[in-house]
Amino acid sequence: MSIIFHGLPTEAVRALQQGGPDAYGMTAERRVSDGDGVPCRHCLTNVGAGEGYLILAYRPFPAVQPYAETGPIFLHADECPRAPEAAELPELFTRTKDYILRGYSADDRIVYGTGSVTPTPEIRERAETLLQRPEVAYVHMRSAKNNCYQCRIELDQEGKSNGVAI
Repeated sequence: MSIIFHGLPTEAVRALQQGGPDAYGMTAERRVSDGDGVPCRHCLTNVGAGEGYLILAYRPFPAVQPYAETGPIFLHADECPRAPEAAELPELFTRTKDYILRGYSADDRIVYGTGSVTPTPEIRERAETLLQRPEVAYVHMRSAKNNCYQCRIELDQEGKSNGVAI
C-alpha cells in the first residue's frame, strides 16, 4: 500500500494569490515572513525570510456542511510550484513532534474513531491503517496544537483513492 501527500491544488491557490476571496469571502491578509513558522500549504515548504505570504481562511471541502472545518492557513503571496505528490512525508512536517490525523468518508464527513494525535514518525503507518478502512476515503493532517489544516493524504491511484479534487 502506498499513500500520497497532497499540497493544495494549484488552481485554487492561484485564485487566492490573485486576490480571490477566501472561505469567508474576504481577501487574504498580506504579510512578510521572518522565515520561521510560515508553512505554505501549496508547495509544502516554509515561506522564506523577507518573502511575502498570505493568511486566509481555507475550507478543504467542496461544500459547506457540518463537518467542513474552516481555518487559517498560509500561502506564498507569489506563485510557487505545487509540492510533488509523494509517498514520503514532506520535509516541512518533520520539524514538529506530532499532528492530528483524521479520516473522512467519500461524502466528506468525519469517520468517528479515526482522529488521533499521531507522533510524526508514525504518520505514514497511521495514515495507511486509516486508509485500509473501507469507509475512509482520505485523511487530513492537521496541527496538533491549533488544528490548522496541513495537507491531505490518500492512497495512490493503484489503491482506493477516490479521485476527488482537493
